[in-house]
Amino acid sequence: MDLEHDHSTESIRLRLAEDCRPSSVRDFVYGGIDGVVTTFAIVAGVVGAALPGGVVVILGLANLLADGFSMAASNFSATKTEIDDLERLIEVERHHIATVPEGEREEIRQILAGKGLSGRTLEEAVDAITANEEVWIDTMLKEEYGLATTQRSPLRAAASTFAAFLICGAVPLAPYLLGLATPFAWALVLTAVVFFAIGSGQSRWSLKSWWAAGLETFAIGLAAAGVAYVIGKLLRGLV
Repeated sequence: MDLEHDHSTESIRLRLAEDCRPSSVRDFVYGGIDGVVTTFAIVAGVVGAALPGGVVVILGLANLLADGFSMAASNFSATKTEIDDLERLIEVERHHIATVPEGEREEIRQILAGKGLSGRTLEEAVDAITANEEVWIDTMLKEEYGLATTQRSPLRAAASTFAAFLICGAVPLAPYLLGLATPFAWALVLTAVVFFAIGSGQSRWSLKSWWAAGLETFAIGLAAAGVAYVIGKLLRGLV
């Protein structure tokens, strides 16, 4: 079985020296699935309620822009909140180290003891970590709070979500915009393909096979769309 990377001394040194950049996969998948689900839900709801095709286009485009921007803004704010919280905790730990250094050293000691270190080895490790304030704080953030010190860019997270929402969300509307015959049937097929493609793509970061991941997302997405269609059917008489 091929390994993902080389384990020679030089290769390890170069790999660890690289900047650790958080992936935007989460944001793209989040935006893509929500985009195609909500847009197809609008299409299915309108068709279920037997409304004119023009309504699909109007509501669908409005959803693409408004909901896409809303999701991007929400993701920006949520990611920014994570960064703000990290910065707050950094200052908390910095203040604690300055005020009660022995208490903070004892926290490091107990953390390392919990990992199996003891005796002279434990004390040397405590001394090594607490000799550098930034390493000390970084260790506390990871071990005490369970936080990653490498954070995603709020702007990049928002842009990835918005782009994915627009690209994937436009798929169910394409048959109506292109004036195809039986547009709802085309929208259903294309939406199913997008669901499966997103799921299959996720398998690169998963232990699941590409087809299993694809079918999982396919089932989840079409279930949400089916709910919208049924609701549209039930509310047909009110419109």
